Amino acid sequence: MQTQTLERLESNVRTYSRSFPVVFTKAQNARLTDENGREYIDFLAGAGTLNYGHNNPHLKQAMIDYLATDGIVHGLDMWTAAKRDYLETLEEVILKPRGLEYKVHLPGPTGTNAVEAAIRLARVAKGRHNIVTFTNGFHGVTMGALATTGNRKFREATGGIPTQGASFLPFDGYMGEHTDTLNYFEKLLNDKSGGLDIPAGVIIETVQGEGGINVAGLDWLKRLESICHAHDILLIVDDIQAGCGRTGKFFSFEHAGITPDIITNSKSLSGFGLPFAHVLMRPELDKWKPGQYNGTFRGFNLAMVTATAALKKYWSDSTFERDVQRKARIVEERFQKLAALLSENGIPASERGRGLMRGIDVVSGEIADKITSKAFEHGLIIETSGQDGEVVKCLCPLTITDQDLLEALDILEASVKAVISE
Repeated sequence: MQTQTLERLESNVRTYSRSFPVVFTKAQNARLTDENGREYIDFLAGAGTLNYGHNNPHLKQAMIDYLATDGIVHGLDMWTAAKRDYLETLEEVILKPRGLEYKVHLPGPTGTNAVEAAIRLARVAKGRHNIVTFTNGFHGVTMGALATTGNRKFREATGGIPTQGASFLPFDGYMGEHTDTLNYFEKLLNDKSGGLDIPAGVIIETVQGEGGINVAGLDWLKRLESICHAHDILLIVDDIQAGCGRTGKFFSFEHAGITPDIITNSKSLSGFGLPFAHVLMRPELDKWKPGQYNGTFRGFNLAMVTATAALKKYWSDSTFERDVQRKARIVEERFQKLAALLSENGIPASERGRGLMRGIDVVSGEIADKITSKAFEHGLIIETSGQDGEVVKCLCPLTITDQDLLEALDILEASVKAVISE
């Protein structure tokens, strides 16, 4: 397996190739194949970008058919038939059945583009600068989004330029199981000497992905929404990793029955790994002037084609949603057993998550790395997250077959046992 050229020419900033140092050549659904023909089950799925699996045949055919007719691939923000089809499908399949009314901003192809647009829109709409964000949150690494991202590793990489415009508050559970961290937020808002500038918006992941699969309680989210409403603050849900079905519903906030003012989606929005993002906003918040926020690749029509196909195929009824929830119960049960096994053998561990966004916290990044390294040796690609990489994280394709899911969980169990026995 030749990796010399890749190692010589690619920047040191690379990450996943260090954990999985093989050259991949093809993929289908939940399986990747390297250039030696070895197959791996994928519990990473493009860090949540491939919820519908690699090379999903339904989406691939839609893309091939579109290209075969010389359909517009790049259109800036001009109107195209592909864009119209996407917006109509989004409204009919996703928004109307959930009683949601939003306008759609296409800001550019990535999640951090969507976050930048969302927080800037909140500032424009409210005429205030501050954005409240939460400990362990991850919202992107461009400067505006980075200001709302908690991990010091990313914040230290600005060359000394300070990140500005955000205030951090403790996420649900950050101060311990029995402390409601929103008491602190509410007290600061009601105290003119509390030092917190009244924010334009609050940005939150209902399940923190890179932060370690930290799950916001449903009642906590409802209370957060009520606090925002009471103080004229916009609630922004970053659904970039937790959205598009990852938690068992299309939007992760559906579990709590809340209605955000602004939503960001990306990652699995195209359904095929094609860069695509949007910002959903309540219609009255659309305060943009023409061209005030733009981007060359905000008109990537090919991603709209596969996104439309994904919505029609998987979200026209509740069949797919129920299947994701069924698989989630399998993973939850197995992860709970693995956490118990680790704890019984002197390695404190706990399971957490929502839907198929789940993790096992083993406290130590070193132990988590050992588990994932063993898993890779036996044909399973799985990553870690959390401030020290202490959480073994499941982001398998939602379309994974039961056979691959069970085989992957068996590999992970064997890897855990191997680490325990060392």
